[in-house]
Amino acid sequence: MVIPKLDREMLRKKFTDGRPFPFVKIDNLLDPEFAKVVASSYPSFEQAVTQGRQFLGGNEKKKVQIEDSALFPEPVKQLSDALASREFLEDISYVTGIADLVADEKLVGGGMHITGPGGRLDVHVDFNYMESEKLYRRLNLLLYLNPVWNDAWGGDFQFWDPEVKQCCHSYAPVLNRAVIFETSEISFHGVTPISSEAPYPRLSFAAYYYTASPPKNWTGDVHSTVFKARPDEKLRGYILMPAEKIKKNLVRNARELKRNVKKFLSHS
Repeated sequence: MVIPKLDREMLRKKFTDGRPFPFVKIDNLLDPEFAKVVASSYPSFEQAVTQGRQFLGGNEKKKVQIEDSALFPEPVKQLSDALASREFLEDISYVTGIADLVADEKLVGGGMHITGPGGRLDVHVDFNYMESEKLYRRLNLLLYLNPVWNDAWGGDFQFWDPEVKQCCHSYAPVLNRAVIFETSEISFHGVTPISSEAPYPRLSFAAYYYTASPPKNWTGDVHSTVFKARPDEKLRGYILMPAEKIKKNLVRNARELKRNVKKFLSHS
């Protein structure tokens, strides 16, 4: 069995009691032996670069994301299928109290994540709406797959308060540890910088869940990922992050212009 039977009542209570927003940490989500097989099937960082999308910006650095399930090793494909199965969807719907959850079969932004030494992922809240599918993002599931991980290498997963003034929880990305949390306007989370001395890349798998109906307090404000600096990152907050945002907007506008030109030429 890929995912052993969950203690739904215990997890439901922990999720509901989670602060600063609903979440639950689950150690040993997968069958322990299967977790080892999944971890060992991950490609090296250098191999991953040739298969997926590498992030080299200021907010995400030296991180490779492989979304295409056709490129997954067989154990990872089994994991992905299990996390999208009807049984698991029913379990997490009960645990989180969110009905009619839908797994993203295209794994937009999810799938295999491999972050190399010197990599980082700044504190952020995620995009909240998938326009292509008309779905509202509701939950993140992050599963860590590092058989060996030293605290000195960084790479801890963190939850922050709504103002990003205080880190509320910090977890080492050890093998078979998962976190499930509600995606909202205050679900700020991030990863501490990974030491350039780390001998291994940081491995994880991400699955995101959606609903066709908006959450209860939906304001209609659709946004992409929103990054914020930690309190000790003044330079990033005042200069680097605004510059990165301008750069991304320019790239996005250029792409939109290119699409519109193509559309115009195709009808002329």
